[in-house]
Amino acid sequence: MKYIIGNWKMNQNAKIIDNFIKSFKKNKVNNVKFGLAVPYVYIEKIKKKLGKTCLVGAENCSEYSSGAYTGEVSAEMLADFNIDFCLVGHSERRTIFAETDEQINEKIKQLIKNKITPLFCIGETLKEYENKETKKVIKKQIEKGLKGINASELNNLIIAYEPVWAIGTGKTADAKTINNITEYIKNLLLKMYGENSKSIKVLYGGSVNSENASNLLTDLVDGALVGGASLNAEKFINIGRNV
Repeated sequence: MKYIIGNWKMNQNAKIIDNFIKSFKKNKVNNVKFGLAVPYVYIEKIKKKLGKTCLVGAENCSEYSSGAYTGEVSAEMLADFNIDFCLVGHSERRTIFAETDEQINEKIKQLIKNKITPLFCIGETLKEYENKETKKVIKKQIEKGLKGINASELNNLIIAYEPVWAIGTGKTADAKTINNITEYIKNLLLKMYGENSKSIKVLYGGSVNSENASNLLTDLVDGALVGGASLNAEKFINIGRNV
């Protein structure tokens, strides 16, 4: 079964979401598990309307459990909404908001503590890609992001390989590259956690759409993290149909 997870980012409004829900409910795709990471203010609505047919998650959480951190939302608060997962370490959080591997590590620990599946995003910049540093960067991000986390805590972990140069640019890595990096990630996790790592799903993200999904998501890839194409229910559903 493939996982097709949408990330709405800072998009949508109540009226658009109502239309999305109507369109999404009309469609059914076998052997695909859909999910949506949505802005905090719409989590309850999406959970109520689509929670039975779609995983529902948040786009971020605080690395702190509570305290004087105005504007932050903790994993414990998110757990009150019974969400299924939460994005952590997305490249936009790393680049625009300067989040570090250490902060991401704390966020993952908070999510695990509150029984929320972390969807841990990793990936290299264009410069790192051109300098052939992809595997070096990924190894560093995984080792630092999962520091201090035991194998027994990884049952529901999802990793999304998203090359930064392919996010929102229309560029995508080719199937051979995606397969190679996915294999590298799975082998690295196997070395770190042994047989427990086999429960971890590895997704690909980066300009995935209904036209290219079937070529990009090889048998080794467990699914996709989808950006822009997840804003439209038909386009989103079609990605699932095509894989």
